[in-house]
Amino acid sequence: MYLEFEDFLFNCESKGLSPKTIKSYRNNTLLFLKYAEKELGINKVKDIQALHVKKYFKYKGDNNCTNVYINSIHKVLRAFFQYCQDESYIINNPIEKLKFSKAEIKIIDIFNDSEVRKLLMVYDFSNYLNARNKAILSMQFDTGIRTTETIEILNDDLQGDRILIHGKGSKERYVPMSIELTKVLKRYERIKKIYFNNKDIPNNYFLSRTGRPLTVEAIERIYVKGGEFAKVRKKIRCSPHTARHYYAVKMLENNDIYTVSKLLGHSKVKITQIYLSSLTNEKIIEQGQVTSPLSVLK
Repeated sequence: MYLEFEDFLFNCESKGLSPKTIKSYRNNTLLFLKYAEKELGINKVKDIQALHVKKYFKYKGDNNCTNVYINSIHKVLRAFFQYCQDESYIINNPIEKLKFSKAEIKIIDIFNDSEVRKLLMVYDFSNYLNARNKAILSMQFDTGIRTTETIEILNDDLQGDRILIHGKGSKERYVPMSIELTKVLKRYERIKKIYFNNKDIPNNYFLSRTGRPLTVEAIERIYVKGGEFAKVRKKIRCSPHTARHYYAVKMLENNDIYTVSKLLGHSKVKITQIYLSSLTNEKIIEQGQVTSPLSVLK
């Protein structure tokens, strides 16, 4: 195993990056290094040149990887080689002057309002698991928080009309709670208290049936099961990320992009701009019809 690779991963962990980010860095960097060794005969990081990185990107493109995906690999390798240069493992950074691929802009299909209402109705307050699932869906649709952030919410993080979110890169932020969400959470809390009465459980706000912190896969299953009962359109990916996308689009309809960016926990506004592509929907078309030049003239 490459010493540079091991040191790079240790540095990522010491910086407090999320497990998901570290996994992405590990897998993408390792796949590239294995390609360089197997296909190009290069087994030393210092011997890697810009041409070799270009060949890898072309190889991924030839295997039907999108430019968006290739850019995500580019970002990881840029971080890896920058670390190697900073630590004097290499003199020249082979990726420093390589430009990102021009990413295609696609309109991502999201839930419509009717589907969200039906999803929220799938789960009721008849038992702990149903109440928990309803609370999770309500919170994610109402705040747009990530799945990992949902998992890491502690009981004390709910503070009146807001929730303290432990975001990516150890960055904390507050998100507001609507009156509707507050009502759902209060009912959930009462059922949770009875369900786990006199049991020793962790401080996580959402827990599994056996009283353990939830996993990303567990929350994803809530959406998949709910989507089947709610008969969500097949072209819609019924997932927590689609719920976050729905939140972002709805918020952008009535708020400035800087506010929405802060609420979503984005480090840069350009990340939030991705969601603008989905604003090419019925709402925008309707607004365009009302405010068109000829309509205004009339």
